[in-house]
Amino acid sequence: MATAQEMVDYYTDAEIAALEGRQFMFNGRQVMTQDLTQIRNGRREWERKLAAEQAAAGGGMPGIAFTRFE
Repeated sequence: MATAQEMVDYYTDAEIAALEGRQFMFNGRQVMTQDLTQIRNGRREWERKLAAEQAAAGGGMPGIAFTRFE
């Protein structure tokens, strides 16, 4: 099973390939420029999962920061 970071990297590679008009095999099929929306949605989903994993490992909550003003 791939890690969340590996999936983010994979989706990023697919996105770059689609933007450059290069052939890229993704989940057993060739992706093209018209697949960009689907690729970007997948990348964003894996980025959220990665952020949640990193926050859990650090003991915090994803997307939330606390600042103390005194």
